[in-house]
Amino acid sequence: MLYGILAATSALLLAAVLAAVLRVPALRLGIVDRRWRRPMPLSGGVAVVAATCLVAAVGDWKGVTPLGPEVERLLVVGAAVALLGLVADVRRVKARFLVGGTAVAALCVVPYEETGVPAGLLAAGWIVFVALGFKALDHAEGVAGTVGVVTAFGAGACAAAEVMDSVAVLLSVLAAALTGFLMHNWHPARVGLGACGALFTGFVLASAAVTTRAGQELGSGAGVLFALNAVVAADVVLVVLARGLSGRPLLRAAPDHLAHRLRRLGLTPQGASVVLGVAAFGGVLVGALVHLGWIAATGALWVAAVALVVVLVLLRVKPNVKSNAATRRVSPQVTTQLRVRNG
Repeated sequence: MLYGILAATSALLLAAVLAAVLRVPALRLGIVDRRWRRPMPLSGGVAVVAATCLVAAVGDWKGVTPLGPEVERLLVVGAAVALLGLVADVRRVKARFLVGGTAVAALCVVPYEETGVPAGLLAAGWIVFVALGFKALDHAEGVAGTVGVVTAFGAGACAAAEVMDSVAVLLSVLAAALTGFLMHNWHPARVGLGACGALFTGFVLASAAVTTRAGQELGSGAGVLFALNAVVAADVVLVVLARGLSGRPLLRAAPDHLAHRLRRLGLTPQGASVVLGVAAFGGVLVGALVHLGWIAATGALWVAAVALVVVLVLLRVKPNVKSNAATRRVSPQVTTQLRVRNG
């Protein structure tokens, strides 16, 4: 318990310091998100990955919380996914590059001896979906970080209930690192998460949840995995439906994500982040209760139903696409930040 608190505190402080220290180098090296009127340095992703991996590795090295072969593999492969995301942050890459690399990584961390091959392949697909979903969720200040913190605590509680201490510690360290990052990413943001941090966060969260649920009943397991990441799934479904119905290319950036539409309803950037954080907490709570057996597995169906209703309602809120196009024509000399980005 004492080490868990120390590890979380260390990860929080380390991530906060690294995000600030690496901000200037990120600007000079061009590791920025240009979907803002002023380029946003993406030092937050590197800070989250470095803090999580370093603190977890030190705990394993000292023998305080041995990670074990499975979690060690998860952490190493997760770092490789983060490196893949860093490449995408530095230079423009094809979407299939990210999807293919993340898929290969997901296939390497699924515990097939417990899930079986068919279920394991489905689990790998889910890991890819969540990882890319977190990348898509990184479209506004504080959103991906807030949802990631809430999900990490929920998945960590599920792991702790299964006496999987190494997984629980890893998730608590990740939650702390994301909290340190949020100190710089909350409105008004000074650093971004980027593909590096977003892919790493989604990959580790989904892989840890799959490892925790491995070997248990398939139906309830799928419900728990969905409930833990309901906000991510809702954002992806909303974007796919919106762009499909309007005839716009799926991969072309537009302000049609959850936070964008909440802003159109009058919420502030902070308000949108808080609302999505509360929504994530609701799904995570149901998922944890189903995992613990305190409520029936059908509870996850209620989460899915609510998520579907929210998507259909927000689908009627028209995104400000014309305003977005005008924003892209603004001179780079303008220094005011666009607080909600497109993605």
